[in-house]
Amino acid sequence: MIQHCPTPTELDDLELLLSGAYTPLTRFNEPGSVVTLDLPDGAEEAELVDPEGLPLARVAADGSLEALTHAQYGPFRRLHLTPAQTREQHAGATYVPVVDALTEADLEELRGLGRVVLVALMGTGTSSLSPVALVRATLAAADLLGDASVVAVPLPSHADADADHALGAQVVQTYAGDDPVHALSDPGLATGAGAPSSTSGAVLPAPIAAIVDADQPEPEEQGLVLFFTGLSGSGKSTLARALMDLLLEQGGRTVTSLDGDVVRRHLSAGLTFSKADRETNIRRIGWVAAEIARHGGVAVCSPIAPFAETREQVQEMVEAAGGAFFLVHVATPLEECERRDRKGLYAKARAGEIPEFTGISSPYEEPVDPAVRVDTTGRTIEDALDDVLVALDEAGYLHLRGTDA
Repeated sequence: MIQHCPTPTELDDLELLLSGAYTPLTRFNEPGSVVTLDLPDGAEEAELVDPEGLPLARVAADGSLEALTHAQYGPFRRLHLTPAQTREQHAGATYVPVVDALTEADLEELRGLGRVVLVALMGTGTSSLSPVALVRATLAAADLLGDASVVAVPLPSHADADADHALGAQVVQTYAGDDPVHALSDPGLATGAGAPSSTSGAVLPAPIAAIVDADQPEPEEQGLVLFFTGLSGSGKSTLARALMDLLLEQGGRTVTSLDGDVVRRHLSAGLTFSKADRETNIRRIGWVAAEIARHGGVAVCSPIAPFAETREQVQEMVEAAGGAFFLVHVATPLEECERRDRKGLYAKARAGEIPEFTGISSPYEEPVDPAVRVDTTGRTIEDALDDVLVALDEAGYLHLRGTDA
């Protein structure tokens, strides 16, 4: 039996299936259900493991599960109670689903309910806050209420609003059992931390506002991944190096270069240039870049990254880490890249000496909606780089215009 680590959404679903939170749903891949599991290479059954390799469950061909153990790490793990544990500990309370930071108006509404259990729905892709920040903000709200407890429920998004709403209602009712459920009047309307929302006039209490502010920094303070993609010889590495120099000269930010050739020598030594290995190389770059962004740094990446799916995976890693992903398509045409051919690679590819060479014998999938698109044909580095600087300035991430390039 193969071992398989599910996606973050699938891991959330697995926890809720095993805990009974999805009752009456008990397995993956029920007809019509959004709770699905994709196994690799056509496998019908597998041992499901967490990212650390801990076996969690076995899944059979029909999607049914045999529990092996429960997840044993992660922030606020002590708050991940099963529905049965929750009902036993909090019998008679009112259950309140929480999907965003609670406002002053929310707290005032809850104060008349007596003892409450705040069910923080903090699964993958469900809140504007990170899962940890949502739980922290909910704990802060519980402190302000006084007679309140918090349960963390990793209910994920499945990109189907109607199905997710129905599933969420079902999960909260499973936790509440025979006790009442109270839905807040205007959940998730407080978009401004510590200040009125632009739509509702809602205000966050100071302790909650501080958590939101820390989790959602201004763009210029956010971890950032600058991802240059383009054909070999397009000028992407040259532009990336020039931008890196400007950042270092300006100071104030921790900057790391993840240049394609440098990464190949160190992080991805031993990989070939097959499609599978090239995708592995990009995912490795993405993982490192996401960790840099998680800690507020700037990562400057300049691989060819020819495949849209892999670029999207990198973006997902970065955004899941709380960083911003800024895609620069260096769209210099193939003819110009081949004319330059500084390393003689195109000539070798034309001669059949380099198999699966991007642009010749392997495709390059152009980004559909990059943050900025730059053609370096007939332009100085300073001129081409200015296109990137303008876009970064307008997005609010970096303000480097007017700096000597």
